[in-house]
Amino acid sequence: MAQKGNLMTVRTDIRVLDATIRDGGLVNNFEFTDEFVKELYRANVRAGVDYMEFGYKASKEIFDVNKFGKWKFCDEEDIRAIVGDNNSDMKISVMADVGRCDYKKDIIDKKDSVIDMIRVATYINTMPAAIEMIEDAKSKGYEVTCNIMAISHAKEADLDIALQMLAQSSVDGVYLVDSYGSLYPEQVRELADKYVEVMDQCGKFVGMHAHNNQQLAFANTIEAAARGVSLLDATMSCMGRGAGNCAMELLLGFLKNPKYNMYPVLKFVEEYMEPLKASGVIWGYDIPYFLTGRLNLHPSSAIDCVKEGRKDYTEFYTELLDKA
Repeated sequence: MAQKGNLMTVRTDIRVLDATIRDGGLVNNFEFTDEFVKELYRANVRAGVDYMEFGYKASKEIFDVNKFGKWKFCDEEDIRAIVGDNNSDMKISVMADVGRCDYKKDIIDKKDSVIDMIRVATYINTMPAAIEMIEDAKSKGYEVTCNIMAISHAKEADLDIALQMLAQSSVDGVYLVDSYGSLYPEQVRELADKYVEVMDQCGKFVGMHAHNNQQLAFANTIEAAARGVSLLDATMSCMGRGAGNCAMELLLGFLKNPKYNMYPVLKFVEEYMEPLKASGVIWGYDIPYFLTGRLNLHPSSAIDCVKEGRKDYTEFYTELLDKA
């Protein structure tokens, strides 16, 4: 497929989603203060961000509410306490994981909710369950995406089948997700072409969610955009699980659309993200994350390695080789 746009082009089809609370919540068990979330909401509105994701719709039957902050569950009243009726142009998103969400009960009708979009997260082997969740959310009136996780581990034949299943569903968009931060731009280009070709034929968009294990989250995001991917995830100061995600400040600095304003993002980073780091919350690129990304492994062992303060990188690498 041909490249879409160039460095001087305003791509009006591109939209930006802030996932700081949701992906960043995996770092601190979603223990954000209301002030932090309110100021993030205001910063995103001022910056022209198109969607803000508040967290997960996780089941309280599965997860202990005493072990997580409120954004693990995203109750309607908690979101409204931050946004009111959300009298802004920015839309509100939450994520629902297959097998971890009591979606029939916890996701209410859109007419009664300030949430605009449900992002259904699934591994490729649970696609039938994901389709069921997608159709439920669509029937309730929401925009819906499907985020196929850990795509670097998927067999091409399985991915082709999954994309065809989604093409025939009611989903609005499908995400290319580099869960392990293992993909390189050349691979992202090929995958983006595959996703866009299938979804273009049925009027659906494609999104990109990158992780920064090899310091490629930003590069992979703009590479995907160049191939026609149009909903781009980012987080403030790249806050997210392990090595984090594409940094919002980098992405807005790159996009040429004058609707986006980087100043409120820089202000929020200065006043809230830097103090959060100083308080001891840890995320971002580190050698252990590079090694799991390089070997296409789940970052859980790297997260443990960083938490333990290990610096024996060669020994850790040897341990990983036994898992690869």
